[in-house]
Amino acid sequence: MKYALPILSLMALAACQTATITAPEPAPAAQQPAAVSAPEGRPLTAGQWLFGSAEAQIMMAQSWNRIAAYAEAGAAARPEYSVILAPGATAEAPEFLACGEKPLAAVFDVDETLIWNLGSAGAFRRMGIEFDPEIWGEWERTGAGKAVAIPGALEGVERIRKAGVEIILNTNREAANVAGNIETIREAGFGDYVHGETLFLKGDTPGGSAKDGRRYAISENYCVIALVGDQLGDIADIFNDKSLSPAARRDLAAAPAFDRLWDDGWFILPNPTYGPFEGSSMEEIFPPETYWAPASKE
Repeated sequence: MKYALPILSLMALAACQTATITAPEPAPAAQQPAAVSAPEGRPLTAGQWLFGSAEAQIMMAQSWNRIAAYAEAGAAARPEYSVILAPGATAEAPEFLACGEKPLAAVFDVDETLIWNLGSAGAFRRMGIEFDPEIWGEWERTGAGKAVAIPGALEGVERIRKAGVEIILNTNREAANVAGNIETIREAGFGDYVHGETLFLKGDTPGGSAKDGRRYAISENYCVIALVGDQLGDIADIFNDKSLSPAARRDLAAAPAFDRLWDDGWFILPNPTYGPFEGSSMEEIFPPETYWAPASKE
């Protein structure tokens, strides 16, 4: 297959053939870390903001409106290239898979992208823990009806479908829990999805939590015009290289070849509750050159 660089960012879209690469394992996310203690009582500040604030509700609805509008425009333009990075692509050589005549699709993460996991998040807080993988597995199997659609998501998905773009889900929920995961998505209002066709789960391709293999599998049948998630790993595994410091990861996301795709084919929704950022040190967040202390406290 021939690869080429996209010329117009709106046209920089969709996919062609599968390929297998060895991708780095992502930094821990909601489904991955071991049990961690958390103070019991009130919701954590990040959860209060994300799940409870009017500001988050507005931001999510705005984001989904923008995603839907972009997909509508992309469908009308019929792009030549995908927004999925080709195997081996880098910030210096950002190649994308060619679309050909394949039907259009938009690929979405599920957790904290389509749905908020209020049932499990509330249970963890009441138990005084942040996360437990065994309990999360039970949540995947039995949590249907206790997760809710993110503000604007149902309306956005319906607009994208009406534009003739297939909705495909690529989530790190476990393939072993496929029945419960399908039911949870259905009960949140998003309809039915078919495993291996419109729903891809962890375990469907090699690489564990890395999603590039699943993206390539999707690309065999679809031209992907939009990638949407709450973690950079929902866009490309290149962002989950464990050797990257927080600053280096930010720099990679802001590289010219990638920076122009944010909000123009690549979309990230806010999620301050978990992600690779959790491992950041004080010095990485508050670098020495910003140090300040009040003289009154010295």
